[in-house]
Amino acid sequence: MSARGLRALRRVLGALGIAWTLPNTLAGLLAGLAALPFGARVRLRRRDLALVFDAVPWGPGGALTLGNVILHTGDSIDSDCLTYAHRAGLCEQPAVRLADHERAHVLQYMSLGPLFLPMYFLCGGIGVRNRFERAADRYALTGRGWWPWPAPPTDGRVD
Repeated sequence: MSARGLRALRRVLGALGIAWTLPNTLAGLLAGLAALPFGARVRLRRRDLALVFDAVPWGPGGALTLGNVILHTGDSIDSDCLTYAHRAGLCEQPAVRLADHERAHVLQYMSLGPLFLPMYFLCGGIGVRNRFERAADRYALTGRGWWPWPAPPTDGRVD
């Protein structure tokens, strides 16, 4: 397939992913719009495939992704944060950009749509043991691997 064909396919798949996770996005949009009168700011971040609401005045701190919306309590999602494994004392890792971590969640939502939240909570919710969070940290560290399940081995092995 040509480079032009690949770009067109990527756009079509992106549009389908946005449509697939629309119920989640609408929930995030409602929460973000409710935060605007209390000082939140909104901007479109094409690179992150999301509307980002910064300075959301409630929540425990950090960010929450709902579909193609990121709700962030700080001034800028371009801030650094520690990985879940680092915070849990399981290893030493460099800080990652919060925007990269949350972009992984956007991609997960676009793939799983309305199934994302039930699967996320079945995998343990917010914490280092959740495969969705580990995958988002991996993506933020390396730029690869946002999918929460490993790919099957290609050499015939069974893990």
